[in-house]
Amino acid sequence: MKTINEPVSQETVTITVDFSPVWEIIVGIAGYTYQTLRHTFEFDEKWKENQSSMSTKLLNNLSEIEKTNLWYGLLLMQNKLSARSIQEFIHALHSLAPEDFYETLLPYKNRSHEEFRKEAAKNVDRIIQYSSLFEEHDYLEGYIVTLSEKKQHEIVQLFSEIMTEWYEWIYTIVDWEKWMKVLSLEKSKHHTIDSTNPIEEVKRVTEGAKYTMEPSIWNIKLIPHVSYRPWILEQRTSDTKLFYYPINDEAFQEPGIPPKGLIRGHKALGDELRLKLLFQIIKGPLSLQDLSAKFNVSKTALHHQLSLLKAAKFISVHKGIYSANPTQIQSFTSLLGQYLGTNYENVKE
Repeated sequence: MKTINEPVSQETVTITVDFSPVWEIIVGIAGYTYQTLRHTFEFDEKWKENQSSMSTKLLNNLSEIEKTNLWYGLLLMQNKLSARSIQEFIHALHSLAPEDFYETLLPYKNRSHEEFRKEAAKNVDRIIQYSSLFEEHDYLEGYIVTLSEKKQHEIVQLFSEIMTEWYEWIYTIVDWEKWMKVLSLEKSKHHTIDSTNPIEEVKRVTEGAKYTMEPSIWNIKLIPHVSYRPWILEQRTSDTKLFYYPINDEAFQEPGIPPKGLIRGHKALGDELRLKLLFQIIKGPLSLQDLSAKFNVSKTALHHQLSLLKAAKFISVHKGIYSANPTQIQSFTSLLGQYLGTNYENVKE
């Protein structure tokens, strides 16, 4: 049998670095309301120090977002709207028909349940049934239940209020204009991306995110952020994979100011138990159960300590197994000398 191969163009995914003040506002809200991990966030202390200047309405709305995990929906909504300003976001939000509104907010499960998801978007009564598909997830089941319980206008009002209130508050406690400049430059820096090699390009731009090819993914959005540092957050829709990645320290570096990575690293190592944990993990990968038994410490307490080591990138976790990151550990050992520079050389004998 002979085969004739007709020349056809090869389809590739579209990879873009997307920046908008709207993304940064939503990522900040997501970080602030992530209580179990918030102690590892770079801006946790600043948030605490300035919490007293928050309005009662903002505090109440943040509490509602934390309770319902509706920050997840804010991210999905911005992915849909691609708004360049709060005003544009709010205007487009109010204009969405109910079906589009709920289809945007309902998280993607998999191809076999995609029709179910779209049907649920048309019939609010079926949303609660769709939530049962996520009963093993940490928070998505409850998030979907919230979508079934709240009216569209209630969610729209909450989103509109918290976006405006968070911006008005955060603008007064950080150098917002500098943030926007740095994020805009990050987007410009990556205006050319090789879409034929998505795995390597995602890793290069985000400085470490691991992307695995997935069926039906035709778009990859790489969204730089400041507020969620030092973490990478991943999300997906029916056709798009999103990586929210932290701007590196060099973008903000000023003479005499220690890099955030240096501070995070010393904070992670400044505890006897964390040093012992790192010592054991360097010897070989271990599960949380292994570490709990070895140190006779509860899993909850260990999770807190391990999260600080993860934030410093000294360790990583995959399917519940913790492994050391030798490259990061080795580079950290020279980071103090690099920061002290000539001053360090002058004190040598």
